[in-house]
Formats: sequence, C-alpha cells, structure tokens
Amino acid sequence: MKTEIGVIGLGVMGKSLSRNLARNGFKISIYNRHVDGKDENIAVDFKREYPELDQALPFNDLKAFVQSMETPRKIILMVNAGPSVDAVLGNLSDLLETGDIVIDGGNSHFEDTNHRIDSMKEKGLVFIGAGISGGEEGALKGPSIMPSGDKKAYLKVQKYLESIAAKDGDGNPCCSYVGSQGSGHFVKMIHNGIEYVEMQLLAECYSILKSQRMSNAEMAAVFESWMSDLGSYLLGITVEILRKEEGDEYLLDQILDKAGNKGTGKWVANLIVDSGEPATMIPTALFSRYLSFFKEKREDAARVFSTLGGCDDISILQLKEAYHFSRIINHHQGFSMIARVSNQNNWNVDLSEIARIWTEGCIIKSNFMKELVDYLKSDSSILFNDKLSQIIKKTYSSIQSVATVCIRKEIHIPCLLEAVNFFHGIKTANSPANLIQAQRDYFGAHNYQRKDDTSGNSYHTEW
Repeated sequence: MKTEIGVIGLGVMGKSLSRNLARNGFKISIYNRHVDGKDENIAVDFKREYPELDQALPFNDLKAFVQSMETPRKIILMVNAGPSVDAVLGNLSDLLETGDIVIDGGNSHFEDTNHRIDSMKEKGLVFIGAGISGGEEGALKGPSIMPSGDKKAYLKVQKYLESIAAKDGDGNPCCSYVGSQGSGHFVKMIHNGIEYVEMQLLAECYSILKSQRMSNAEMAAVFESWMSDLGSYLLGITVEILRKEEGDEYLLDQILDKAGNKGTGKWVANLIVDSGEPATMIPTALFSRYLSFFKEKREDAARVFSTLGGCDDISILQLKEAYHFSRIINHHQGFSMIARVSNQNNWNVDLSEIARIWTEGCIIKSNFMKELVDYLKSDSSILFNDKLSQIIKKTYSSIQSVATVCIRKEIHIPCLLEAVNFFHGIKTANSPANLIQAQRDYFGAHNYQRKDDTSGNSYHTEW
C-alpha cells in the first residue's frame, strides 16, 4: 500500500501538520534525517507517541520515504527556511520522477521560492510555495494556508491542504490559491509584518497602562473588556499572559525585556523599501525589537536621563480608541503593500480572499479581519472605506491625546506615534517635498517638475 502524501521535517510544525493530516484520514509517510547521537529514530518514536499515526509510515532513509508514496508524489517540506530547503531539494530531486510535487510549508522568502519553482521545473518537478500561519496549535488544529505556484499542480494537492486548514465562519477552508510564483510566501511575509505591528501596539498599550500603576490583573481586565468588539488572537493571549502566575509572582514580570526575531520582519522591511510603498509601521515595529535588545545601553541611558515628564493619565476609552485607530492604519499599510507588489508582479492577488483566509487559524485573526473581507471587495484601500474613514475621524482625538500625553510622560510608543504620523502625512495634500526636490536640484542637478506644467517635463535651475 502506497501512502498519499509525505512530510519531511519533524520539528514542532512538521509534527503538528503530520498529525493533522492523519486525523483527517490521509495515509502519510513521515521522514526526519538521521544524525548519530543527535537525531535518531525521530520518525519512528513520533509514530509511537500518537495513536492517530497508527497507519503512518516512518522513515529516516530518504529513498525509502520517496518510494513509499503513490505517484505523482506529493511531499510537504517543513524545514527551516534558507539553505536547509535547498539542501533537502538537492537530495530529494534525484529521487523524484517527472510530475512529482514538492510543497514548501516553511517561512521561505518569496524570491527564493521563485528561483526554486524555475529550478525544479527544469528537472520536470513541480514546486509550490505555501505560507502557513497558526503556530504549533494552528498546524495541529487548522492553520491558515497560502499556496502559490502552478495552479494545475495546486489542484492536485488542494484536498489535502483544504482538509487540514482552519474553517471560516461559513465553514469554508482558510486555504486559497494565492497566485503564480512565490506569491503565497510573499503574502505570508506581509502577514508576519502585520503581526509584528499588532504585537508592538499591544506592548505599547501595556506600557501605558503599567505607567498608570495598574496591576497585571487590572491590565488583563482592561484588555479582556476590549475582546467583545476588538477581539483578536493576539489580544486574547495577552490577557492570558498577564494572568499567568509563577509561585507568588506574575511570570511576565520575570521575563527579560529583549524581543527576538527570526528574520521575516527584516525581509518585509527591505521589501517595503524596494517597493516604494510607505508601509511605515512594520519597519518601526522591527526597529523597536532591535532597540529592546540593547538592554545595557537602555539601562545606562535611564541613569543619565532621569524622567522629566508630566503625570497626565490616559483614559481606558482613549487608549482603546487609539489602539483601534492604529490597527486600521496597520492593516491599511499591510494590504496596500500586498496590492503594490501583486501589481508589480502581475499576480492578481485577491485582497478580500486573503482577508478571508486570515479570519481563522492564523496569528492575526481578529474581529476586524472579518470586517475587512467585505470592505476589500469594494475598496482596494482600507483607508478610504466609508465606514472605516468615519471610525478614523471618531478615534482621531484619542490617538492625538494618547500621543501627546505619552510624549510628556516619556513613554516609548513608536507604533502608536507612527500611526498618527502616517495619517498626518497621507492627508497632507501639499507636502514640503517641493523643498527637498529644490535642494536635490541645487546640489545635484536632479531636476524637478512644476505645478504649472502638467506635461511631466523636467526643469533645472542654476540656483
């Protein structure tokens, strides 16, 4: 009996995805490399651990793994992004046959996926890039899946991916073909960028409440009160984190304030710069993580520059509205970034469909995301949606007050400030960029265009 589909890489995500496939009735092959004294009998031990893997075939020999599957073979790679993917593909491609399909379910850079699609095609093989979000629990119970590449090949693996995906409010799978090339991994990159900002905004709200001498329990109650209308996965886990105790203390208070990252934020920030899209909040959130890592320098600066600010308080309503305002700007920037790069690459990514598959299973699922599904059917820009523009107007005074008070109190709120700063910039019909253009022409003869000439001609002045 040949198996239907295989999984390579039995780390946290690979194991969860394998169990998910088995639970959905698919007969699977599972493989993990063998390294003496380090990675031994991983697949065999994994199979023994979980009853749902009773019919799974475990391997530590790659050739035997490949031969165990029906053709065309369908293999999901769950290995670390980068050289590890290429190393596995190098070993795997010699064992595969024309028409076999390999799905990269890791956090690969979409440009790497583009190259791999072309490289595998030359060998008669099919490569699909599939962004997968949801973490360990999502991979096990139902993630959000963003596949891309050859659509005909996708149709051959569709039933597997849709079966294991989360289901939206209407029972439809949170898995949808995104487009050609590596567009699936690109969309997952933007998902992670939005996630960076969402996490940073909650950290800033936490910092503000903490400055008002609220206990962890009180802060948890505040965030919990927001769940009915602003509910999100990240908001919900923040409530649980704040309430987690360790002995007589809160665990959060014992965690060192150095935030790590695995590189996807940097990829998105670089891509934003290359694309020319002013998605300013994602780089801001990334730089905030970088700044957090300079713990010793921050402690030195805190000793030199004592707190000089005032002691104004911020109301819970003002903070909630400022948070809502900033999330609208964050999602506007993220979806605008998807639209820009999609247009540059002729991918025709459906923004509404992306929002739909992000309503469940993924880290940035929220009540707001559910609203965006309909909004993005008629408006490609969130900012100019009639309902959301009214919310922005309604909550603007709150973000203004929060920003002002935090500056006086010297509370670091980079993403809240960037949200309002971007808003000020995007609604400035006549910006001071004319002065910058004049300066560039003065010292570099870079030319400029004139308001009184709509032909697009360029001018230079001997200043």
